[in-house]
Amino acid sequence: MEEMDKVDNMILIAHRGNISGPNPDFENSVPYIQEALNQGYNVEVDVWFDDNKGWFLGHDYPQYTVDFQFLADSRFWIHCKNDKALYQMSKHKVTNLNYFWHQTDDFTLTSRNNVWCYPGKNVPYTDKIRAIVVMPEIHNQNVEGYGGICSDYIEKYKI
Repeated sequence: MEEMDKVDNMILIAHRGNISGPNPDFENSVPYIQEALNQGYNVEVDVWFDDNKGWFLGHDYPQYTVDFQFLADSRFWIHCKNDKALYQMSKHKVTNLNYFWHQTDDFTLTSRNNVWCYPGKNVPYTDKIRAIVVMPEIHNQNVEGYGGICSDYIEKYKI
């Protein structure tokens, strides 16, 4: 992998807890996420809700049971993976929740009014401070001016 630009004053988000590359065996697990938080990163987590069983983490399916208090960490960027998760998040009055829903949309707006960009999509305006560029390494995107980066290789952006 080629050298990535180092950035300053940008939110650095570990995609599913990854900091130095994809690791499917550990992604979205609580210890893996906690390690990324301990190293100072925000974390994008994939969240599911089941009416009978509650909250789960997992990318393709509900995998790891968690309680809502765990999800209330302000450093999480919560990707709601099913409609029930989105609806349940919207009912909570916890003000620091930062959640969103998207599939293949070019952009989506998070509950904190950040623009979450689909990989390979660039915001079409010069003021990008409220936008998060996702997986810029896939398309060799320029991250300059963005408010944050979400990446499997987030440590490579740290100064």
